[in-house]
Amino acid sequence: MAQKDLNSAARNKNDEFYTLYEDIQKELNCYFDFDNDVFKDKVILLPCDDPDCSNFTKFFVDNFKRFKIKKLISTSYAKDSNGKIFIMNSDEVKNYYLECDGDFRSDEVKNLRDESDIIITNPPFSLFREFLKWIINADKKFLIIGNINCITYKEVFPLIKENKIWLGNGMSRWISGFIVPEGYELYGSEARIKDGERIVATNNCLWLTNLEHGRRHKPLKLMTMAQNLNQSRHKIIRDQGYQRYDNYNAIEVPFVDAIPKDYDGVMGVPITFLDKYCPEQFEILGHTYAGDTTLEVEELRTDPKNRNRGLINGKIKYDRILIKRRR
Repeated sequence: MAQKDLNSAARNKNDEFYTLYEDIQKELNCYFDFDNDVFKDKVILLPCDDPDCSNFTKFFVDNFKRFKIKKLISTSYAKDSNGKIFIMNSDEVKNYYLECDGDFRSDEVKNLRDESDIIITNPPFSLFREFLKWIINADKKFLIIGNINCITYKEVFPLIKENKIWLGNGMSRWISGFIVPEGYELYGSEARIKDGERIVATNNCLWLTNLEHGRRHKPLKLMTMAQNLNQSRHKIIRDQGYQRYDNYNAIEVPFVDAIPKDYDGVMGVPITFLDKYCPEQFEILGHTYAGDTTLEVEELRTDPKNRNRGLINGKIKYDRILIKRRR
């Protein structure tokens, strides 16, 4: 239920969900451990973070010297009022009100964006597409949180396909939960109140970035097609083998660990593949989400809205990423 309500919040523009300190620490330390200079002499902008309560702000203040940051800027939005701004550098700390409401689209915050090197935050769910475009147009390094469904957005998938952006160090349960406001019902077995904060767990969020963290260059350890047909832990693979799509010259691979390491053709794999994607091992060709693909599709006798969905024996299969092994 928590996942359903987070999705509903995006639709209803109830976006006051705050990231847990431990989740920020877990993700950010991965980048620092991979490259100790990743934040060195950089201007870090946190454009959706109230300096008084944001765990992003708190984390970077705590690690300002360790990361050797040049300057930290944190801003917040205030409807019908003035947003806040917090600035920290090696010489001083400033905390005052902006001239505008703090909307990231305002000229005042755009100027801060242009000054920064890296943008890090959990943006409003309802403005995710616009926020990412705001970053990409400025050609900035970034690390942000989004819903897993953002992978399928036309503003996102082509960038993933071209290896211009990628997933962070984990998806699903890697983000353990969000702090929600009073009045928000706590659903699910993992919902809790800790230190006075109301927390809901979700398995449908991820980190999206263009910062290197090393994990994405670790190839998947896979078996051959023959080994999978005989030894796969998935009964459907052992019983039915690798089925072919009616409308794609590709095979269906319903589980990431069942991807054959010796097949040279096109494969349809689950969305969760992107969490294990190594660009040196595989090439992303497209996807089978309705209305958007990069592969040729034969004319189908189906509802037009499903014209690009993968079909097997005339039945629509789950959405898939279309990949091919690199030699």
